[in-house]
Amino acid sequence: MFQFIVRRILQTIPVLIGISILVFSMLHLIPGDPAQIMAGESATKEQVENIREQLGLNDPLPVQYFKYIGHAVQGDLGTSIRSGRDVTEEIESRIGITIELAFYSTVLAIFIGIIAGVISATRKNSFIDTGIMVLALFGLSMPNFWLGLMLIQWFAIGIDLPSWIPFLEDTSWFKPSGWGSFEQMVLPVLTLGTGSAAIIARMTRSSMLDVIGQDYIRTARAKGVKESIVIYRHALKNALIPVVTVVGLQFGTLLGGAVLTETVFAINGLGRLIVDSIATRDFPVVQGSVLIIALLFVLVNLLVDIAYKLLNKRIDFE
Repeated sequence: MFQFIVRRILQTIPVLIGISILVFSMLHLIPGDPAQIMAGESATKEQVENIREQLGLNDPLPVQYFKYIGHAVQGDLGTSIRSGRDVTEEIESRIGITIELAFYSTVLAIFIGIIAGVISATRKNSFIDTGIMVLALFGLSMPNFWLGLMLIQWFAIGIDLPSWIPFLEDTSWFKPSGWGSFEQMVLPVLTLGTGSAAIIARMTRSSMLDVIGQDYIRTARAKGVKESIVIYRHALKNALIPVVTVVGLQFGTLLGGAVLTETVFAINGLGRLIVDSIATRDFPVVQGSVLIIALLFVLVNLLVDIAYKLLNKRIDFE
């Protein structure tokens, strides 16, 4: 196990290098001069040139990249062009919110997805199965930003309902922006977790159907084992192995996908920091934020591989 973990950590190094090269290259292709933005529209050419020299923007791109990587491996991600603060401080002040949002959304997606998938699999081709899969299709099809705006309209701003529904006269139950209180967290978590819940539900159903058809399940039923024990103790445990993969990938996806959700709900997380930094050509912040998200994604995949071993002792990492 230890050798496997070390090997996987070493494998992340070329991945992170590739991501850093890609992001560095793409950011420098975006039109706009960060020195001009930093200096202001009324700045003279000499002032802009001085800022470019201070930031090292006059160096060739390969030189800029290797300088950046040299500092990054020492934990120095540079200085924000926009605020003048260390990029590490900028990220530390925002990343906790994004991780919370992704974590709560993943927990919600697991809870809804696994329950829906099991119910759908145990009632194959029934009306319930069809209904759940149709809802899952809607969950996959709805863009996060659209769903977020609809939830804000329905449950934060409120909608006019007929007078004969007195207990729903006011549907403004939650807050449309911010993060911290329960009223602020519900709508963003629902928005971000809906698509993942649909994916997990479909994967759980498919995996459960494969396991339910195995000989050992038929044997357990023939011995008179209670159906609930057959489903939840024998079938679900083995069916969760491919589901764990999906959960890990979805958590990593939610970390990056929080950009739109944080923008819609005005949440000051890492995703919104990236959007604001792109708009102001704050290259160091964007590069540092993307590297951190990539690192978290890789670590989550490592945890998924370890979970395989815990779920199935027969898996050999070697």
